[in-house]
Amino acid sequence: MNLPKGPDSLCFDKDEFMKDDFDVDRFVSECRKRVSLEEMREDLEFYYKLLKTAMVELINKDYADFVNLSTNLVGMDKALNQLSVPLGQLREEVLSLRTSVHEVIEAIDTLLSKQEDIQRKKMCVMRLIQVVRSVEKIEKILHSENSKDNTSLETSSPLVAGQILERIATEFNQLQFHAVQSKGMPLLDKVRPRIAGITAMLQQSLEGLLIQGLQTSNVDIVRHCLRTYATIDKTRDAEALVGQVMVKPYMDEIITEQLVKSSPSGLQMMYAKLLEFVPHHCRLLREVTGGAISSDRADIVPGYDFLVNSVWPEMIKGIEERLAFLFNPGNPDVFYERYAITIDFVGKFERQCGSQASVKRLRMHPSYQTFHNKWNLPVYFQLRYKEIASSLENAIADGLDAAPVGSVYHLQVSQVLWECVCRCWADRIYLPPLAHRFWKLTLQLLSRYSKFVTEVLTKNPSTETPKDPVRPLPSSASSTSSRTSQDADSESGGPASLSTKQLVFIAADVDKLQEEIPQISEMIRERLDALGFKNFTIVSEALEDARGSLACGMPTLSARMTQHLIERCFRFLKSASEVPRLYRRTNKEVPTRASAYMDNALRPLHQLVSDSKDLVKATLIEEWLRVTLSDCTHRYYETISDVLSSVRKMEESLKRLKQARKTTAANMTGSHGGPSDDSKIRLQLALDVEYLGEQIQKMGLEPSDISMFSSLLDLVREARDMAAAE
Repeated sequence: MNLPKGPDSLCFDKDEFMKDDFDVDRFVSECRKRVSLEEMREDLEFYYKLLKTAMVELINKDYADFVNLSTNLVGMDKALNQLSVPLGQLREEVLSLRTSVHEVIEAIDTLLSKQEDIQRKKMCVMRLIQVVRSVEKIEKILHSENSKDNTSLETSSPLVAGQILERIATEFNQLQFHAVQSKGMPLLDKVRPRIAGITAMLQQSLEGLLIQGLQTSNVDIVRHCLRTYATIDKTRDAEALVGQVMVKPYMDEIITEQLVKSSPSGLQMMYAKLLEFVPHHCRLLREVTGGAISSDRADIVPGYDFLVNSVWPEMIKGIEERLAFLFNPGNPDVFYERYAITIDFVGKFERQCGSQASVKRLRMHPSYQTFHNKWNLPVYFQLRYKEIASSLENAIADGLDAAPVGSVYHLQVSQVLWECVCRCWADRIYLPPLAHRFWKLTLQLLSRYSKFVTEVLTKNPSTETPKDPVRPLPSSASSTSSRTSQDADSESGGPASLSTKQLVFIAADVDKLQEEIPQISEMIRERLDALGFKNFTIVSEALEDARGSLACGMPTLSARMTQHLIERCFRFLKSASEVPRLYRRTNKEVPTRASAYMDNALRPLHQLVSDSKDLVKATLIEEWLRVTLSDCTHRYYETISDVLSSVRKMEESLKRLKQARKTTAANMTGSHGGPSDDSKIRLQLALDVEYLGEQIQKMGLEPSDISMFSSLLDLVREARDMAAAE
């Protein structure tokens, strides 16, 4: 149905009303995005009028048809009644025909079922006839051979006997096939004793002939026997026979505890003798079955793998039963040596297999998996884990002891960590099946070290070190002994604090370990490449995470270092507040050099530079110095400012006192009319600050890099200029 077309200015499409999924709410929502509700209402009213007009026009156009609709239907019911009778007759005829067809189909199905049953029974009879014929034929062959010269198969010519057995086996194979197809038939039960007799005779004859062929090294007899076994689908019986008759006696003789314990290399000697069995005793079998390189492909007998199904099971059975002590992981060093020798033996045995397919069959053999599971590798790893982890934990318990002389590390715990990581992948420790466990242990070692460093850096001292009272400055600013008067304080600042040297050692070792991450990665890559592991990206990412974990402690270390240095330095810098006491009313000489407390305050920084030289990066040392000096300078500025303010107030107070008394003699000058005491104080402070700037430059920094230093310098120079003006 087509709706009348509206003007293009409408805010909606007329076809929207005819859609099956038309929804009023969605329609209104879409229209509101384009126009307002008022405009939408006007458009809808306009289109409503348009629809109403179109409907009226449609009715007017077909008005005659609407009026004549009821007239045209008059008599229609009679016509329909006349059609109902013939339609009913037609329906009955169709149903009758359908019934007849069904009956015919059922009859045909019955006949086909009977024919199929007859055919099945005929096939059963044919199979039974074939079974009887095969039994009679085999018995006839046996009877004809046994009747000649009153001999049996065992006493006849081995080659002839092999050919006869091969003929019997071919017929026996057909007999077995038809017997299986005729399973459950009464006649088969009657023939079954005869079949059992043939089977026993054939099995016995084959075993005797195969053993005789192996003992006499007769290739033709062995080939006939193996081909016969393959014909009757008894290859596993032949392999089991070889294992019992030929392999087991040799293994019983070689695999003994006495031989293994006779010398340190007893296990290797035993494995060497076991490997000699294949070339010395299995040459004939490998030549016949195609396991040897020189085998003639035209004469080989396929389907056999004596190394996998005969030699290997007996060999492993003997080792597991007689040498159970090999699998004891109590002594990990001995266990490793035994396991490594054994895995080398397994690899050499695999190389004796004739093909890759034979190696795959060997690795899928149940005894192969059982033998590998005998080695209790998880227990071995636990012992190694205990050794390695305990050594690191013991080093952590010792704290920050120094590393041995000659070590590339400076702390004992860092040296032990590196040794532990290397041990995880060392030759006499690492085992390929435990690669995932040693990889996890490596990450755990690095994580434990990172946690230890973090704990050391964040641990608060167990006892707070009481701050020493500010000692008075010596009577002479130039006294040499005064410069070391307060140097008796502990470098660490307290009994439980970290010393500067220890912090430097931690930083140096952490930096060294981060540099060694690529070496660790390469060490692990070599091991994983040997296993065929290709996705090394995840290993590299994990090691990078470990590197990041080590680096995470550096900000804390730097903060600890600078805090430690600030406390040690400012302990002396605040002695600047004692300068006025040295010059006021003491008639001291005019100062010409910095105060002694400056050398004591800067000594920790000079010591840091000397201790950390060639240990940590120069940029890190500069950062420590910059942060320390900036903080100390800020505090020093406040102290100097307070001192100068106090001096100025004292000076103003004395002037007021002088004016009040109207005295002529000024106490503001020296006894000989020299500079005043306040001038000496200002000059001394200026010398101290300038000396600080010189020492900053000697440390490799620029005074401009130190915040507040320029302000401090301006402050004291202004005070000195004021003193000079007097």
